[in-house]
Amino acid sequence: MNGYLCAGAATLALLAGAAAAQELKFAPGEDVRFNWASYDGFAEAYNLDGQSITIFGPWRGEDQVLVESVLAYFTAATGVTVSYSSSENYEQQIVIDTQAGSPPDIAILPQPGLIGDLAAKGLLVPLGDDTGAWLRDNYAAGESWVGLGTYAGADGAKALYAFPYKIDVKSLVWYVPENFEDAGYEVPGTMEDLRALTEEIVADGGTPWCIGLGSGGATGWPATDWVEDMLLRTAPPDVYDRWVTNDLPFTDPAITGAIKEFGWFARNNAFVDGGAAAVATTDFRDSPKGLFASPPKCYMHHQASFIPSFFPEGTELGRDADFFYMPAYAGKDLGKPVLGAGTLAMITRDGEAARAFIAFLKTPIAHEIWMAQSGFLTPFKAVNPEAYANAALKKQGEILLNATTFRFDGSDLMPGKIGAGAFWTGMVDYAGGKSAEDVAAEIQAEWDAIK
Repeated sequence: MNGYLCAGAATLALLAGAAAAQELKFAPGEDVRFNWASYDGFAEAYNLDGQSITIFGPWRGEDQVLVESVLAYFTAATGVTVSYSSSENYEQQIVIDTQAGSPPDIAILPQPGLIGDLAAKGLLVPLGDDTGAWLRDNYAAGESWVGLGTYAGADGAKALYAFPYKIDVKSLVWYVPENFEDAGYEVPGTMEDLRALTEEIVADGGTPWCIGLGSGGATGWPATDWVEDMLLRTAPPDVYDRWVTNDLPFTDPAITGAIKEFGWFARNNAFVDGGAAAVATTDFRDSPKGLFASPPKCYMHHQASFIPSFFPEGTELGRDADFFYMPAYAGKDLGKPVLGAGTLAMITRDGEAARAFIAFLKTPIAHEIWMAQSGFLTPFKAVNPEAYANAALKKQGEILLNATTFRFDGSDLMPGKIGAGAFWTGMVDYAGGKSAEDVAAEIQAEWDAIK
């Protein structure tokens, strides 16, 4: 069973209090998909009866139910009472609470930029070199995750402050398997193959892509994901890192080159449903609908893992729609980079129970309980992939496990005026025909003007 064991003595001891067991989503020891041995070992190491912690995070509604189903196992194993809360304006709330000296014990946030601000003000507790070593050893593309959680503290020295937990994948291309089968197309394994398939579809009289940048006041953001994905496939990851911190300007040839890589797909009338002029005006929520038309208005759509929410009602993933990894160039030797996002956990008030919670996130069970329900991906190599709730999540999890580099959505790492402003509008201008060089110069001028 390789660690996916039935309940051991520690679990049985916990079950002696039947009431606690009834609160758990999956009874310890009963589901062989889960690494109960990791749960037993954690429970044996921590006896913190009577202690309590507060956790503040971004999850509300159904997501709050899911995270609380995981937290129940932390409580059952340690005896620590957990109080989880969130807020519609959680970004502002965590700043208010930490600066007022009344922080939660643990804060979980999806914004690295905000985490960096908290670290720089001395409001976070370093997680230690041992946690950094753990991430390097246990997460696929481990060095990427250490880098994501590392920030400069109040003294300017860099340290690991944030533990990545619950990840989203953006490097996906969606398609309808039946359309590929009918046309005799195969899923491309390299960027060279993807380009060749794009041209082949046109030669056959079809339209390869549906692309839409419309999103109300946020129009343009889907193109930033395209550019970020293309940059990771045309330049080393340190170029990406220097770019998102403004150490490398938008006007650098590597960046304008990545913009032009997007343009190769988006600015060719024959490549896009509705022609290039439709890219900027088509709403991103409507853009994948062409995949499901008969005959298809397009064959492929680049978008993050959330996009099935906008597929026709009743669409079954794996049958009616599927996805493949946005491939890398075989000729550039840059491995398998993955673009994504996610949440990171931090200690905002030090204590034994808070430290124990970070240790809990290092157990497979802390991941598998959420994996088995909905919307959770992890790069943790020790989890059982069979614990994923469905084939689509398992496949996305495999993309994370096969990644050689992971980078967080670049626009989220930039100042808001750039990543959620000038970059968006610049991509709309570029889709409309303005040159990559001119667009880059305008975005860079706005960034340089920020004091």
